[in-house]
Amino acid sequence: MKHCKVPETRTTRRIVPIVCVTALIVVLGGALPQATRDDRLRPPVVPANLHVPANNKVFLKGEAVGTQNYICLPSGSAFAWILFGPQATLFDDRAEQVITHFLSANPDESGTLRAAWQDSKDTSAVWAMAIANSSDPMFVAPGAIPWLLLQWVGSERGLQGGRRLTPTTYIQRVNTGGGIAPSTGCALSSDVGKKAFVPYTADYFFYRKSGSRSNDVN
Repeated sequence: MKHCKVPETRTTRRIVPIVCVTALIVVLGGALPQATRDDRLRPPVVPANLHVPANNKVFLKGEAVGTQNYICLPSGSAFAWILFGPQATLFDDRAEQVITHFLSANPDESGTLRAAWQDSKDTSAVWAMAIANSSDPMFVAPGAIPWLLLQWVGSERGLQGGRRLTPTTYIQRVNTGGGIAPSTGCALSSDVGKKAFVPYTADYFFYRKSGSRSNDVN
């Protein structure tokens, strides 16, 4: 019986073995290269105002678990809970951590505070700002924070030059659960400065220009 030769091809910085057909059938269930996994992603169904321009393609999805963080501050003649940023971890479909999500200074906007996402492996990062939102009850669950469409406003390579998130052009936050500001606890001057960390979940879909390729398959 002849043995199958195993040549090697290079996919960005990782060497991916090309195996013979029998072995490939075994592998297909759970160890596909990221490029193939990307090809299987489909945009979520969203309200019309959250559609991403047609020349962009989904390349990454993360399922977030974390908190929406609020602080009680004066608001006109009263007081209100004001969002001061998220803190979440995003997981892939194998329950492996892929991204952290938080508020940080965007170096491309002279330090303006923006929502940020940092890759858990190559430490590349992207910053984005919300350009549309929806609380349409046909899509958004009762008591959940709005769905969002966010647009790129900055990115940065990782410490070792990683660039998986740098091609990002748009991000959608969908399938949200929880996360809305408390309805009590911020009514008096003595409440000013109090913080509330409200649990939430969401799916984040990352887009890049159609035809472009991610620079890292990890």
